Amino acid sequence: MLRFIMSFFGGIFSMLCLGLAMLGLTLGAVFYMYGRDLPTYDTLAQYTPKTISRIYSGEGQIIDEFAVERRLFTPAEDIPDLVKQAFISAEDKNFYTHGGFDAGGIASAVYDAVRTRGEEVRGASTITQQVMKNFLLDGSRSVERKIKEIILATRIEGAMPKEKILELYLNEIFLGKNSYGVTAASLTYFNKALPDLTVEEAAYLAVLPKAPSDYDPVRQYDRSVARRNYVLREMFQNGYLDEAAYDVAIATPLRTVQSGDYDSFRSELPPRDYFTDEIRRQLSQNFGEDEFFSGGLAIRATVDANLQVEAAHALQRALETYDRGLGQWRGTGKAIDAGTLDNEAAWRAALGAAEVPRDITLENPWHPAVVLEVGESQMRVGIENVQETDAEPFVVPRDDIAWMAGSFADNFAPGDVVLVRRMTDDDSGAFLRWTLRQVPQVQGAFMAMDVNTGRVLAMQGGFSYQASVFNRATQAMRQPGSSFKPFVFAAALDSGYSPATIVVDAPIEIETPQGIWRPQNYSNKFYGPTPLRTGIEQSRNLMTVRLAQEVGIDTVADYAERFGVYDRMNRVLATSLGSDETTLFKMVAAYAMFANGGERVEPTLVDRVQDRYGNTVYRHDQRVCEDCSLPSLPSGEAPTITSNRQRVMNEITAYQLTSMMEGVVIRGTAENAINLPVPIAGKTGTTNDEKDAWFVGFSSNIVAGCYIGFDNPQPMGRSASGGGICAPVFNAFMSKAIETYGGGAFKVPADCQFINIDRFTGARLPDGAGGENVIAECFRPGEEPIFGITFDGGFAMAADLPLVDEVPRQAVQVQTSTGGTATVGPKASFGALSSGGLY
Repeated sequence: MLRFIMSFFGGIFSMLCLGLAMLGLTLGAVFYMYGRDLPTYDTLAQYTPKTISRIYSGEGQIIDEFAVERRLFTPAEDIPDLVKQAFISAEDKNFYTHGGFDAGGIASAVYDAVRTRGEEVRGASTITQQVMKNFLLDGSRSVERKIKEIILATRIEGAMPKEKILELYLNEIFLGKNSYGVTAASLTYFNKALPDLTVEEAAYLAVLPKAPSDYDPVRQYDRSVARRNYVLREMFQNGYLDEAAYDVAIATPLRTVQSGDYDSFRSELPPRDYFTDEIRRQLSQNFGEDEFFSGGLAIRATVDANLQVEAAHALQRALETYDRGLGQWRGTGKAIDAGTLDNEAAWRAALGAAEVPRDITLENPWHPAVVLEVGESQMRVGIENVQETDAEPFVVPRDDIAWMAGSFADNFAPGDVVLVRRMTDDDSGAFLRWTLRQVPQVQGAFMAMDVNTGRVLAMQGGFSYQASVFNRATQAMRQPGSSFKPFVFAAALDSGYSPATIVVDAPIEIETPQGIWRPQNYSNKFYGPTPLRTGIEQSRNLMTVRLAQEVGIDTVADYAERFGVYDRMNRVLATSLGSDETTLFKMVAAYAMFANGGERVEPTLVDRVQDRYGNTVYRHDQRVCEDCSLPSLPSGEAPTITSNRQRVMNEITAYQLTSMMEGVVIRGTAENAINLPVPIAGKTGTTNDEKDAWFVGFSSNIVAGCYIGFDNPQPMGRSASGGGICAPVFNAFMSKAIETYGGGAFKVPADCQFINIDRFTGARLPDGAGGENVIAECFRPGEEPIFGITFDGGFAMAADLPLVDEVPRQAVQVQTSTGGTATVGPKASFGALSSGGLY
């Protein structure tokens, strides 16, 4: 009997051993089969997740950010223990003890599935397994994937520390609201840095990896709180919380950004504008879109935040003034169902969904509003995010629409979505009334930059970025008109001409394939032989064409291309008047080279770019500071900066041209528009039929430019000249810029020799002569003005040509070098001028 019992149990033992052996062989075969050709986990050691690229101001403030996945990478040592403990309690309480997979957890999950007949199917993946799934495997739910997951998890546990695995997990997981990783989620849900999270907030974040959409803090509040309290209970049971802290945490309501308890982190960022969007466009080309949107770049922008606002307001004010002068109401083109207007909650929701600009702050912030009731003497509106008060009733009076044709009933209907702003007293700021506004159809752009470094200080590419993201400063190709003329004159000055050289201002006929071209001056008059200085001050078209013919259009084109105005300029005379198209960005950069004495300067919106590790991958300023490393400098002595910039034009030529463009501002086409406390030089531009209006100008340290015109070019009217509509934008901006950056006299080259010239005739005057007509012109060393020669470009000139004397109609008394006086007056003729001048 004993032998039988021993034989029975021996058989069972043998069968168990055989079974275990077969199970081992089977598992070995399975693991061998699935363990072949698995992805390598070496890539985890070089983990470079997709992270946010951020743009910072010069003061280090975040002004914009771009990302495909909103993630901020945080090393494990910088993640608070509280956050780690919350996720470990929620996802894998044996994380620090298992070898990659949790056999007990798997068995428990299988038991629950069998017990509930499949109704409670839960995952049993450890954090290590989830890392393998997220990084190296697909997300399919299959036995094969689970086996591979366990194999890789076991391998990685032997090759990587636990803290590194946890770091990968906490930075990679998706936690809803386009937030990846705990750092981004902490900002998204609580607008807090990780160290500032409370225990209940950390526990809520640990709820989200399972299914973020199932635990929305607003839509599924009760479910979210219940799951959060489960995590808190696990933390308490795991010894991470004491009882007092646990009791306080579960009794605390769930407060989030989404429920309105905290301000969104985005509320602290300024609205995206043309400046930061242009940085995106340029850096996406330079670094590639993948690197820009996912590389975690830290970008230091050149923008001056205060001047950016001034640029926007200066341009917006000009565009709105022109638009209101047309007297046409267009509105936003949006409307709300009039049937919802009796329900405030309904119309407010519809108004909030209306796609209208909300980034305009001209005078006061512009608010979307809906027309509720149209009357004869006033119109009642409902305004977004503003509550009506007795002091500020939501009505627009009849006086407010006096600028537009028609009555309220003619222009408005209940349900129309409009834009309004507070009108306030200029002195006291007291509320006067709500006033209607609209985004103009006419558009334009403005840009300002440092003439020495190329740092763009402000850029406004249209009336409103949210109304139109098209950046007219960099993307709009427009005819610069007369603002191109300085490049023609620069070519002439470098070709032996001087500001006193006489060029004929007379009719021209040029045969073209399209027929006879007869260019005209803006005044439709002809002025005869005239000095170059007057030609640019008064923007004479005919003189410019003759000058381009005399110098050679190829030479002019070479200059324009050298300055970067055009990549390839057409070699026809019409281009000397700015008929080819370019951008404001290129024009402003080119004018900077006049202002800095003729050295090449590359415009930039970015000072520096650093990668995710803090390494500088781009730096704009390549100048060398010779003694910046010295611990101290003598009092009053500035560091020595060595520049290796290329010279693009002669220094004296640059100064001559600058002096001539000062004349444009003092007594030329911009005379009545510019009134600033420092010397300013610039040039207006107006194209045919006033389709484009320009002004580009500069002080000793800042260059700025403006253009205004319809996106589909059409006449703006005779009053819309460069001096009339664009120069005031420059003036308004520069009045603020000068308060910060100052300005002074333009630098005079050491080799300049000054000779007094009569600006009306180009004739030489004695040293010491004075009067409004006397200009001290800069000439090159040894260069003497040549009189008696009049340049006409080789065009024939009729003998009976009707001319308008440039010489004053009335006699002018001038002071001579001996202290006496001489008369420049009506007896002087063009014949006298051409034979050697007055003296």
